[in-house]
Order: sequence, then structure tokens, then C-alpha cells
Amino acid sequence: MVPTGAYGTWPSPIDAALAATHDGRPEFLGMIGDEVWWTSPRPSEGGRRALIRRRADGTEESVLTAPWDVRSRVIEYGGHPWAGDPRDGGGALVVFVHFPDQRLYLYEPDAPDAEPRPLTPVSAVGGGLRWVDPQLRTDRGEVWCVLEEFTGEAPTAVRRVIAAVPLDGSAAEDRGAVRELSDDRHRFVTGPRLSPDGRQVAWIAWNHPQMPWDGTVVMLGEVADEGPFEEVRPVVGDTDESVCQVDWAPDGSLLFVSDVGHWWELQRIRPAVLAPGAGEGAGLGAGPGIVASSGLCPGRGEEFGGPLWKIGLKWFHPLQSGLIAVIHGKGATALGILDPETGEVVDAAGPWTEWASTLAVHGDRVIGVAASPRSAYEVVELDTATGRTRVIGSAHDDPVDPVYYPEPQIRTFTGPDNREIHAHIYPPHSPDRIAPDDELPPFVVWAHGGPTGHAALVLDLEIAYFTSRGIGVAEVNYGGSTGYGRQYRDRLREQWGVVDVEDCAAVAESLAAEGTADPARIAVRGGSAGGWTTAASLTTTDVYACGTIMYPVLDPESWASSETHDFESRYPESLIGPFAEVPGRYRERSPLRHIDRIGVPFLLLQGLDDVICPPGQCERFLAQMAGRGIPHAYFAFEGEGHGFRRVETMVRALESELSLYAQTFGITRPDIPLLELKK
Repeated sequence: MVPTGAYGTWPSPIDAALAATHDGRPEFLGMIGDEVWWTSPRPSEGGRRALIRRRADGTEESVLTAPWDVRSRVIEYGGHPWAGDPRDGGGALVVFVHFPDQRLYLYEPDAPDAEPRPLTPVSAVGGGLRWVDPQLRTDRGEVWCVLEEFTGEAPTAVRRVIAAVPLDGSAAEDRGAVRELSDDRHRFVTGPRLSPDGRQVAWIAWNHPQMPWDGTVVMLGEVADEGPFEEVRPVVGDTDESVCQVDWAPDGSLLFVSDVGHWWELQRIRPAVLAPGAGEGAGLGAGPGIVASSGLCPGRGEEFGGPLWKIGLKWFHPLQSGLIAVIHGKGATALGILDPETGEVVDAAGPWTEWASTLAVHGDRVIGVAASPRSAYEVVELDTATGRTRVIGSAHDDPVDPVYYPEPQIRTFTGPDNREIHAHIYPPHSPDRIAPDDELPPFVVWAHGGPTGHAALVLDLEIAYFTSRGIGVAEVNYGGSTGYGRQYRDRLREQWGVVDVEDCAAVAESLAAEGTADPARIAVRGGSAGGWTTAASLTTTDVYACGTIMYPVLDPESWASSETHDFESRYPESLIGPFAEVPGRYRERSPLRHIDRIGVPFLLLQGLDDVICPPGQCERFLAQMAGRGIPHAYFAFEGEGHGFRRVETMVRALESELSLYAQTFGITRPDIPLLELKK
């Protein structure tokens, strides 16, 4: 007989160290010959990202040992940090970005006594020189990529261009040897995509105050023998149309994902329309240089793209056959093969419910990264000739018996004004305990980051850490989340701190009203934008008994002016409104200005190296809390930035969070360190 135990007191084999060591996922797939390469997290190695290769015989190995860290800081969130080509006679040539100095390096891992060699110089100005989304052009002896160059000490003193870096190392000490291929008319650019005939190049660009999910343009240029791209012109996009990816079909058609139809959908422009001046001359343009396109699978009510938080994300990949591998769905996602002539999409078989925005193709093989509620992210191959799928890398290996995993429920709740709110509900679950009949479980409402983001339906051992102990989790995809079309995404426009807070509270109150959660024992937690939602929830609602606030936005007035990085420095204009026009709105919604309204315990967690949400906000927040008699704790972690990567950090954070809930909810947990709450 299974023993009875109060919610929150259950024993669990999923401890904080287990959850921390399994944090992160494979990213940034690519092919070198018939080998699959990707980057992989290493939480136990200081949080670095390793570069992994899967050889043709199926063996998997780390290419670069510690301390090499393959990760870019462009727009702080980074992007695709490596590129590779097969060498004549065998072996590989790899170019990658090393996180500590942000230089590009060249490496030939199969050469005797090979060591990475720097290709780019170091700059002492501001954040220096940074690189991302490299495309090897060995025929020219160059690598083309995005250059982010700081021109002063301010975080917004920066320019971005597409640049060509010599592979011979001549630019390692000489910035002048870097050839700029685009001008800096746009504040932000993605890496270039070369047409099949090598004559044209396309990329995505946008300017402040737009974010890439608000409005972008696709730029087209002619490749010159020397010098920058020529006859550069916009062909698609606007300030209210978001294009999140562009690439070329084998026949020279330009493929791109646009939300002009209110969902991110795949579009195509035929080659004849792409010649310089063809759009205007043929009367096809909606404006100067903007040409007509056709949707390849319209009207499905699904997303075929997502928010461009990192440079070089991929939701589709053309195949030589003319078919297109696509990641698509509403809420959850699937990998499918699209026939652009018929609009038919055939999905790959398998248990996976979420595919990450990275794809690679080799012949008939499509490689992606996928997860499910019962498996973490792993590298999956689809053979389009047979329709068979198989795991080929970073295979999920159950660290504990899967009976301890949570059993999620996909729910849609009703919020204010009868609006739909999407959420994933993870009730407490353990094979070792059942709860007393007269007890309702405590719950924690999770607010995801972004806020233009999405909580995926996948196995997360941090969630299992709580549910296996008898504490439920509700992940809320509040209004403003991606995955449900532009209308759902736009609910948060100028409503940040209102709609997100209301939607999370509506889910919490609904769970309490239906008898799923104990109304007196509901907490809220979130990081980054989710930290803002958590703090705003504690200052504007009385729904929660406590909260965990991680690397948050707390002071939108300073964050919108000079206290964050360039990429998001104008983000509040769409989330709250232009500061010059509505300064009162910023003050009204600021958690920092309404600390007197917080009446429940909280835990505040911050990375000291965070330049996106700097620790100064937390320090001002705590200074105003002093002497108010509200129990709270604060941990600032050295060596951590925006989001925690190190095992020791994540262990302390998780155990402290559990201790907060235990103390607040009246639960005894002698198996974790007691969190000291100060007043």
C-alpha cells in the first residue's frame, strides 16, 4: 500500500543537483560533410557550451575541451556561433566564436597538434567586437558573418553590419582587414544567405523601436567580386510585418517566414521577380522595392516561425528535392515536410511535442532537436525517403524512473473579457505517496520570460523537482506569448504588467475555484520578463502567498533609458508605450515604485554579470524593502549573467526556492538547507 503524506513533504529521487546537471539543450545544428554537429550545454563545466560532432559511424565526441566555450554575445542573446566545411582529403574546417573574448577562431580538429587560431582582433572599446551567424566562403578564403562593433562605452553605442573575415588570420590583429559587405543603415541584421547561383544574397534587418517580432524587412543585394554588396534593396517586410527567417530554394526562389497573414507562415518569391527593379517595373510592389509573394500553406492557423531572440534560428530548411522541412504548430510544434506546389504538409512520426528552432539537412535526411513530456531535448533524424525517425545524438537517458515525471495537462482558461489563456498544468505526482483526502495541493504559477516567448510542453526536471515532492506547477502562456498567432501576441502591446499579471492570476484563481489548488498556498515565480510579472503580481494582486523573482526587470523607467543592452533598449515602447508620451504609465506599473504593496515573503535571485537586467535594480529594490518587516532573501551569484548556467548556482537557487515555499506553506523539509528570510 502506498503511504499517505502531506503535499510538499514527499520524498523524491529528483534532487536539485540532478535537475541542474540536466539543464539546457542541444542547439545550432549543422552539417560538415555527412557529419552532424551542434553545441551542447555543460553546466558542470562552468556553464560553457561544447561543440559536438557525430561522426558517420554514429560515435559522438566533444571537439573542443574546456575552457573553450562556443557561444556568441551579439545582441547579448547570441545566435549561431559556428560554421564548418569538409576539407579536401578528409577532416573538417571549423570557425567558431569563443565566449570569453568573443573572437572568431579557426580550427582544424583532424590536423595533427591542431589548436584554434584567432581570426579577429580584440577591441577595448565598450563591449568590443562580436561575431555571429558565420557562413564559410572557402572559395573566397573568407567567412561572412554579422559583426557587432561597439563605438563607445554606452551599451547602445553600437553598430552592426555583415562583414567578411579572411581565413588566413590577417585580421587577427588588424580590424582594417575585415571587409564590410553591408552598410549600417539598419540597427540589426542577420547573417547573409547566398543564392544557389552565388550571385545574390538575402538577410533580415530592422531598426529601433521595432523588435524583430514587430517588424522586419528582407534585404536583397548583388554579390560583387570585391567590395560591399551592390544594388541593395528591400524586397519584403514593413514596420508591422515580422519576417523571422529567409533562405533560398534550389530553383532560386526566395523563401521566407512572414506574419503578414497574422500567423508566421512560409512565403515564396519566384526568381524572375528578384532581379533589380523587377518588382517596381512589373507593378508587383506594395511600395518601392517591395515585391509580391505567395503563401505556400496559408489558412492553417499555425505558426511556421517564432520570435527571433537569437541570430540564425531556423524554422524551415529547403531540400534539394524542392520539398521543405518545416517546424510548425499551434502551441506544440511538429516537424513536417512541405510540398510547396500543393501546400501539403506530412508530419514526422514520433512522440515529440516540441521542436527547437534549429534544422540541418543532408540529402534526404533532416535533423532537428526535439523533446516531449517524457523526454528531454535530443537530436533526431528524419529520413524523408522512408519516413522513419530515430534519435542520433544527445539521446535522452532517464536519470530516474520515469514514474516520477509529472503528467501535464494542456488547459485553456478564461480570463478577463472572456479571453482565452493557454497553460500547462502539472499536478503533484509521485508513485511513493498519496495525499490525504482532505488536503488540497500547493501550486506555483510559472511566468515565462520574454515576454515574447513560450513555455513548451516538454520534460523539465525543475518542474519534476517540485511535482514529485507534492507541489503542483502551472506554466502560463499568458497573452503576449508566441505560438498562438499575432493577435494573441499583440494582447500585450502597451499592456505589460497588466495582461500578463491578470492572466497568471486568472489561472491561479481558476485552479483554486475548481478544487485543484489550495487557494491559501499558491506562489508565483519567473525569470527575466517572468521576474517582472512575478514582482508586478506581488504588488498588484493578493492571489499569491509568496514569490520567487529571478534576474528581473523591476524599474522600467531606468531600463527603458540606460540600464539595459541595445537590443531591448526600446522594447518597453511596445510593451508599455513611448516613455516620452506616457511616463506616468511607467511609474504606475513599476514594482520598484510600489514596494509598499508587497505583503508576502519573496526570494530574489540575480546574476552579478547580468547586463540585460543589471543587479542595480535588485539593489535599489532591496534598499526600499529594508525595515518593512516582509520576510525575504537575496542571492547574487558571481560569474552568472542573464539566466543561470552553473550547477552550483542552480542547486542553491532550487533548494532556496523550495525552502521558501516550505516555510510559507507550512511544510517541513529537513532534507534541504533552511533559507534564512530577513525582515
